[in-house]
Amino acid sequence: MTIGVAIIGGGIFAREEHLPAVEASEDLTLKAVYSRSLKSAQTLLSDPSKADLYSEDSGDGKGYADLLKRSDVQAVIIALPILNQPEYIRAALSAGKHVLSEKPVAENVKDAQELIKWYHSNIDTEKVTWSVAENFRYLNSFDYGREQIQKLGRVLGFRTKLYGNIQAGSKYYETEWRKTPTHQGGFLLDGGVHFTAGLRLLLGPSDPIVRLSAYSNQLQKHLPPVDTVDATMKTHTGATGTFSVSFGTTLTGGEWTVGCEGGSVSVSGSTITTVIDGKEEKKEVEDERSGVPPEVRKWGEALAAGKQNTRQIPEEALADLELLEQMLRSGESNGAPVECTLQTMGN
Repeated sequence: MTIGVAIIGGGIFAREEHLPAVEASEDLTLKAVYSRSLKSAQTLLSDPSKADLYSEDSGDGKGYADLLKRSDVQAVIIALPILNQPEYIRAALSAGKHVLSEKPVAENVKDAQELIKWYHSNIDTEKVTWSVAENFRYLNSFDYGREQIQKLGRVLGFRTKLYGNIQAGSKYYETEWRKTPTHQGGFLLDGGVHFTAGLRLLLGPSDPIVRLSAYSNQLQKHLPPVDTVDATMKTHTGATGTFSVSFGTTLTGGEWTVGCEGGSVSVSGSTITTVIDGKEEKKEVEDERSGVPPEVRKWGEALAAGKQNTRQIPEEALADLELLEQMLRSGESNGAPVECTLQTMGN
């Protein structure tokens, strides 16, 4: 017996990633789609025979609260603008529905901590689970990179660099909540948590980042409030590294590199480069699309088994968010060093 799922949100990512991932899962069956407007819901699911459409302008019995009353919907995937998500998460959990909400876990660390505290205090987490999506944790290239790093001994240093130039008119830019952000960091928050998640995955849980200093900037007028951050970081064992990300630069390239006593490992797209004793070896590791298909599949498998996938606990997403937020705070203070205290699960 499969688990009935509703997709909450009719945006690009829900349409291009979540919908096909649910349809491909053996443990999940799409039962309903909700968006604030019927027009938006219809863009996600043009064939109404596949699932029921809900929206706030569809009349009586067709709103979000009505969807949550359905006994054949046991779980929801929530992919809404960042500031809107918490109220939908609370409502779904309170209705006894399992939740997979898109990253970031919340707009800021304070709100995230309050939501996580509410979840553990008010929801029977043995019966109803809240998971937070982060597709970078399901990229085969990162898993392979982590495996190679573990073979090479103590981490000596690391660097993350990802550069892009978001143009006005591009599909993600033209979503109103990204175009005119009311959340901190703009594209840096929305996209940057992917990159901190990737770095955390490669470094592993035993040597978390504990301190950082950063400078931030807005290079492009159409990418407020900031589109660029450059940080130096220090881990628990004293290893240092850099994190350089811009959504508004003509610089190009993207990679995560970790240097260890026995060599170095770089992840760039599906290419993993290992250098040991001066000898370079490249390996192509195929990712399953963006990582969303295995992410949703693993979520469904865990629900079917009555468990929660540990890579999806909200505390992991909180740690991703903390690094990004602390870079923004440091940047606002002209590079003042800040502590990172939420990188170890259980803090």
